[in-house]
Amino acid sequence: MRDRLPVALSGATALLLGAATALVLAPLGELRGGWFALTAFAAGCAALGTRSRPVAAPFIGLAAWLFHNGFAEHRYAQLGWDGPGHLALFTASALVAALPWRRLRVHD
Repeated sequence: MRDRLPVALSGATALLLGAATALVLAPLGELRGGWFALTAFAAGCAALGTRSRPVAAPFIGLAAWLFHNGFAEHRYAQLGWDGPGHLALFTASALVAALPWRRLRVHD
């Protein structure tokens, strides 16, 4: 099994990833609430989750939610609570990617 990032480093990387995702979406005109921004942030959580420990998934999800909520949903870095849906999506995508899935082998 390959080495996984420590939890603190995963959280810090998630903050940087959230900022980078917001910066990339802004010139594309996709920094608004919608499926594209939601998918981009969830894909970033899943990508970081593959290199992180499962315990880090809540931190990754929270960091992605902060940037998505502050810049895509409510704009101008204003946070608002619309329920746990997006936070749960980001956390779940990081957690599923972080779980140590083993390939099934068929023995003859």
